[in-house]
Order: sequence, then structure tokens, then C-alpha cells
Amino acid sequence: MVDLYGQYRKIKTEVDSAMQSVVDKASFINGGVVSEFADALAEYTSSNFVIPSANGTESLQLALMSLQLSPGDEVITVPFTFVSTVEVIALLGLKPVFVDVSPDTFNMDVTKVEAAITDRTKVILPVHLYGQCVDMESLLRIARRHNLFVVEDACQSLGARITFADGSVHQAGTMGDVGCTSFFPSKNLGCFGDGGAVFTNNETLAARIRSMANHGMSEKYYYEHVGINSRLDSLQAAVLIAKLPHLDEYIRSRQAAARFYDERLSDCDGIHIPAKTTFSTHTYHQYTLRVDPKLRDELRAKLAEKEIPTMVYYPCPLHLQAAYQNLQYKKGDFPFAEFLSKSVLSLPMHTELTDEQLQYITDTIRSIIL
Repeated sequence: MVDLYGQYRKIKTEVDSAMQSVVDKASFINGGVVSEFADALAEYTSSNFVIPSANGTESLQLALMSLQLSPGDEVITVPFTFVSTVEVIALLGLKPVFVDVSPDTFNMDVTKVEAAITDRTKVILPVHLYGQCVDMESLLRIARRHNLFVVEDACQSLGARITFADGSVHQAGTMGDVGCTSFFPSKNLGCFGDGGAVFTNNETLAARIRSMANHGMSEKYYYEHVGINSRLDSLQAAVLIAKLPHLDEYIRSRQAAARFYDERLSDCDGIHIPAKTTFSTHTYHQYTLRVDPKLRDELRAKLAEKEIPTMVYYPCPLHLQAAYQNLQYKKGDFPFAEFLSKSVLSLPMHTELTDEQLQYITDTIRSIIL
């Protein structure tokens, strides 16, 4: 599914040199390279403030903690996403409130958000799934109308750009009050372990997040907030600062692979290639087909026989998971999320895919379907 070593080989000298510099300085925690990376990422995303963290999950947790919410406050999000999105809401004593997703883009159906707002709603938390942005311009209008915070889960979409009606262009994760991303190794910008970051243009929130990520400290051994220990490791920052200049190149490689898939699979009965919106670029963290549920598992099994890996992201929506039954949702409440869990299928997607590999994958799919 992902050729991480092939990508590393191409920039081995840069990565090795950056990591060796950390070792030579023995600055393993909060080393200068962490600040250097934060500044570089802020410049790349045009975000005023970037606070590195230990992973994407804790980025989301820090974002919500910074808003100083109260137990029982409601956060509107989607049931078709990785569990971290909802996990952090529950861990903080907040209440996840779900709205369904679009069966075409897999993202939050913004037209359903307003009906889910109550007097306890405090936050809307959209997920830019698989690498394409939610309709943020419409969502931000709703949030402003109801005086709600917006926290973006951009853990799969770093580098995606969205164009508003006035022609302004914005990066995923930088439009709401706070945005979050992950540097898990398979991400478009991935490190060699866990890592994450929080984005904000609000100086007060930035200071609060920075403190909360370091045990709530305002100065050494003085604690202004209840915080957590969520620091980006210096060695991981070294990897990321070596990779960041290549991110747009990585995205272009993924987009080229996606075009190959699109051209070869668009005429296959029972398969729908990923829909693209008019307002957002797609970074293809995942290339995810929608397959007729009667065909999907058989197709997956036959591809495995030909040594072609696939993945299902995600096989069970969160409102039907055992851990979240206390929310009292039931089967049928979010039909598109439930439909997608039975029909999505992700193909190999990474920066090192060759035309020969893509040809083999698509020829095999066509031989099975047609």
C-alpha cells in the first residue's frame, strides 16, 4: 500500500544529515529543529502559528482543550472517519453529535449541519477525508451564524488547497479556529514514527495550546493550565524538515497516480472513481473507490490472490461501534456512512508507484470486473 523505504532512498542524504545533526547536539527533546520545522510549516501553510505535537490524535485533543469547553458541550462531526476524531471528544467529556456524509466525496454533508445544532452545540469538527477538503466556505458561514468554533481534522489532507468564491486560496487546516494534522509515516508528509501539529491564526489560542502541550506550563515548573505531555520528538522533526520541501512534489506524484487510476477504471461497471469537487484540490492520501457492495469483498479477495494489497477505510461507522453505543444512535441513522463502510476500497497509493505497477493493478481489476 505504501513504499516508505523507496521514498526515503531518494532523499537519504538529506534525512540522514538532519537526524545526525540532532544526535550530534544531543538535543532530543524540544531541540531547535522542532522550532525550525514549526516555522517552515507555518510558512508553507500561511498559518500564523504552528504548534508541533506528539501525534494527530493529541493534536485534536489539544485543539478542543484550548477552547475551554464544559462537560456535555456538543461537537458536531461525522461517523465515517478514523476513531481519533470522536475519541478525543468523548475523552474530554464532550458529546459527539453526528451528521451524515456525502456518498460522492465521503466528506461531511454541510447541508445537514444546521439541523444538528442545539443550545449545547459549541464546535463543528469537519474531517477532510482521504485528502480532499470539506465545503469550508459554507461551513464557516454556518459557524459564524451560530457563534460556533470550527476545528478542522486535516490529518489526511495536509497540502490540500481550497478556493473560496472571492478567489482566495486556503490550505486545509488553516480556515477554522484551530486545525490539526498528523505525520504518521504513511501520510503525505510522514515522519519515522508518530508526530502531529496544531494550526491557528489566533495568538491567544496558540499560547494556550503551546502551554497545554507542555503540561500546561507558562514557565518552567509553573502551571497555568491542566495540560498533557505532547511534544514532537526532535528526531522526527529532523525527518519532517528534510521532507517538507518535497511535499508538493509528493502530492503531484499521488495526483498523477490517481489520474492513471481514473482513466483506466472509470468505465468499469460497479466501480465509482473518487469524486472531485470544484473548490478543493485532492492530495490523495488515499485513492478510494466506491464499489458495489455485492462485488467489493470478492474483488478484494481476487486482488489479494494477485498480490495487490487493498484496504477498507473504514469497515464500520463510529455510531455503530461498541464504544459509542452510549450515544444511542442506531443502524439506519446515517445511511450514507453505513453504505460507504460496505462499499469503499482503497488501492495502493504512494509517491513511488510506477506506470508498470499501476498498469498491473488496473489491468487486474479490469480483468475481474469486465
